[in-house]
Order: sequence, then structure tokens, then C-alpha cells
Amino acid sequence: MTSVTLKSVEVLPRQRQAGIGLHITSLPGNYGIGEIGDAAREFIDAMVRMNLRVWQFLPLGPTAYGDSPYQPLSTFAGNELLIDTASLIRTGLLTSIEADSMLGLHTDFVDYGALIPRKKALLQRAAGRFEAQANSAVKSDFDRFLDRHDARWLNDYAMYRVLKAHHDERSWPEWAAAYVHRDSTALHKLQSDAASAIANVKIIQFLFHWQWRQLRDYAAERGVLLFGDLPIYIALDSSDAWANRNLLSMDGNGRPGFVAGVPPDYFSEEGQLWGNPLYDWDRHARTGYRWWIERLRHSAEFADIVRIDHFRGFESYWSVPFGATSARAGEWLPGPRDAIFDAMNKGLGQLPIVAEDLGVITPAVDALRERHRIPGMKVLQFEVGNDNFNPGDIDEDCVCYTGTHDNDTTLGWFRGNAQNLRDEAAMARTRKAVLEITGGQSDTVHNDLIGLAFSTRARLAIAPLQDYLGLGSEARMNTPGTSAGNWRWRMRAEQLAPSLMDATAQRVDDSGRRPVR
Repeated sequence: MTSVTLKSVEVLPRQRQAGIGLHITSLPGNYGIGEIGDAAREFIDAMVRMNLRVWQFLPLGPTAYGDSPYQPLSTFAGNELLIDTASLIRTGLLTSIEADSMLGLHTDFVDYGALIPRKKALLQRAAGRFEAQANSAVKSDFDRFLDRHDARWLNDYAMYRVLKAHHDERSWPEWAAAYVHRDSTALHKLQSDAASAIANVKIIQFLFHWQWRQLRDYAAERGVLLFGDLPIYIALDSSDAWANRNLLSMDGNGRPGFVAGVPPDYFSEEGQLWGNPLYDWDRHARTGYRWWIERLRHSAEFADIVRIDHFRGFESYWSVPFGATSARAGEWLPGPRDAIFDAMNKGLGQLPIVAEDLGVITPAVDALRERHRIPGMKVLQFEVGNDNFNPGDIDEDCVCYTGTHDNDTTLGWFRGNAQNLRDEAAMARTRKAVLEITGGQSDTVHNDLIGLAFSTRARLAIAPLQDYLGLGSEARMNTPGTSAGNWRWRMRAEQLAPSLMDATAQRVDDSGRRPVR
């Protein structure tokens, strides 16, 4: 991928547009997980037929704990599980017989426990054949990839993955002391002793980046914008923390004094204890926020628009003592505020970011976002039950959602689940308000809420695919505050029936959101 210098452009499309939310893992296919090849291109083709211009997905980093894309092993690396298997067969890096080992995996959900060892074994085979099978053009691309990324993050990431495997996948603070403290002699010896394994990690990363570049080009040619996601925090168990611990509030052994989370809110009565190490913002300021500038520049190579998760942490962040069992024990501390956005704007130009500004949002958070011309979010599942809610009050400079990956599907939410039935009376009032505002019916509420989102002034309106399909709670992607059973749902190709695509296209057209190509 080429280097990205961002320009002073509008973050959101100038004309009102419509989009769809679907993570890559949820795409259909026969190899156990959604991939960034044929199924992704077919989904883009379906979006074009549906008059949808923007595809929003979750973070693309390699997953570990709980399979969450918000706790990646690297903020710069790609998730190798998403590499397209059929493409590897076509380029001669795998045989179809070898890939048959993946055919017994589930197709309706991602079984990570069964998938990971099989996919990793295939990728190791493909990497081992790269030198012999890749053509000269691909090898030249690989050389350029190394020139751009090796010193910046790739070599550290490759060593980290090799060492993590050597230590039975334990987090780096639990490794042998020489590796915890990045002893130069030990790392130099590792580069020699594990040269082949390190090279394979780099090749696999190249394959991800190479395939993603093709997908992004395909989307651009068809007028589809890619909308990515950037977690504000990095995971303790990540190559970023291992290689850049000086940018985090932790001791030399990798033990943070305080960790990230949020206080009690709609999603959790106890708050959410994420456990990520907090940033040493003073040190970031002394470097001119260089790491953040490179991080956002890298993200812009993968997407046209980037949502920053938990935007409010830049204004003030919730700091919880390490070892606490509940996020209730935390306190708000001041974040970097204007300084970080001034630095990123100076280094990159107008930032292509949308703020995830949900939860406990103060006037100061809104003012910070507005000063830097950063669009925010409105989620109708949260809004429609509020007193005096008026769809006409939704500002044009925002993204309006029916729900997000952290919400239940609209149908599941309306019918009620264990979480929103904690206050059954409030949910009953919300149901009544939804039907009054949309003029719809209980069995069409998913379509009615999409129609409501489309009717607003928001320049971009997005619904998860599950809402377009009218699915219930069985299709929920994530339940915040839980660590099991998330990130697994997958669509079936036949669910995007021609009748549904054409009806959606008509709805987009009727709402004045038809894309101008």
C-alpha cells in the first residue's frame, strides 16, 4: 500500500448516503470464517445493487483474548484469519486438497477453537512456499512492504508472535526475563535462531495487506467507501505494548498501575473493566504525538473513514486501579484534549474520523469534537425512548444508526432480552414510542427503524445487516461486559435475496440517499 497523506476533505459524503454494518468475519463462505476475497467482493456488488455506499466493519487487527477485535495483538498488523483461502489456492501457495481441511467447519457461526489451528497451519504452508511460488511482481510488492513497515512495526510484531508461541501463547509480561525486558543480545540471537519463523510471520502479514489492497481498490472502483474502526486503547498482550511500553503507564515488568474501563452505564450496572493499560499522555505530548499520527496514517490505508472507539477518552478517561474487580472503583482524569488533534491535523490534514461518542458524554466532550470538525454518532435504540425525542433534531454532521455491534438487533431489542428487561416499564414506554414515531408495527420494527434513520438529516445512515435481514437476538454480534459467545455470527449468502436487495435499493432511493456515482 502506498503512503497516505490525508487531505482537507469532508469526512462524510456531502450528499445524504446510506450504508451497512457487517464485520468481515460475518461474511459467508466455506472456510469457517468470513474472508477478504470473493465473498467480500460479492458483498460489495450486493451493496451497489442495494444503493448502499458505505460498508462499516470492526477493527482488523489479529485477535486473541475472547476473539475480540477490540483487544488485538497489534494495532498495525492485520488479522491473518481473514486472509482469503481461495486466493492462496489460485496463486499456487496452497492446493485445494490442503484447503479441504477447512471444509468441515461451521458456516453459520465462527468456531474459533476449531478454526484457529487449521487456518494457522494452512498459512504456515503458504508462507513456506512463498519464495518458490510467488511471481516476480508479488515478490517486488513484498520487498516494498518490508521497506515501508519492517522497522516501524513489522519486525517487532514478528518477533512478538514467535516469542508468544514459544511461551505457550502467554502474555509477554510472563515470558522469560530477557524477552520481557527486550535484552538486545537475546533479541539479536532470536533473529538468527528463529529467522524462518520470523520471516513467515512477515509473509503472512504481507498476504493480508496485499489482499486488502485489492479489496479496497475493488470497492473504490464501484463507488463504495470503507468505514473502519480504531480502538482508542491497545491491549496489554500486544506487540505495541511490548515494543512501546514507554508510551504507557506501566512499570518495566509490564505491570500497569491503572487500567481502562467505563463507569456503570446502559450496558452494565457494574461498568466495564476493559483492563487495557492507560497511556502516559505527557510522554506522548513530548514526542508530538508521533505514535498516534503514524497509527492514524496506517488506519487510513485500510479505510476511507475511521471510527475512533471511545472518543470521550481523549477529553477525560476512566482510570481504574489495577487489580480492581469492578469498574466502579475508577475516577475521571483529564485526557490530551485539543493537543492530540492539533498535532494529528498538522501532521495529516483533516482527519477522516468519526467519534464514537456514546455513553457518558459531557458538554466538554461535545465541544472537543465540534472544535475539530469530527462527526459523532446517534443510535436510535438509545434515542427513541428519550423524552421529547424528535428525529428532526438529529444533526446532519453525524452518522445515524439503528444499532451497532454492541446492541442487540433491532428486532431482538424490541421484543426484549435479559438486559433491557431489567426495567420492563421503561422498555414498554420505548416500544410505544417506537411505534408512534415510525407509524409501524411490531413485526416490521426493523424496517421501520431503518426508515426512520434514513429519514433524518444525518449525512450517513447505517444499519447492521442483521436489521436489513430482520433477524432476532440469535444474530447479536456482541454483548458488552461478557467475554464468551461473542463475535461469532455469520450470514448465509442466500439471505441477500434479490427481492431484499431491490426493496432496499428502492427504500434508499425514496429517502433521497441514492448514491451519485
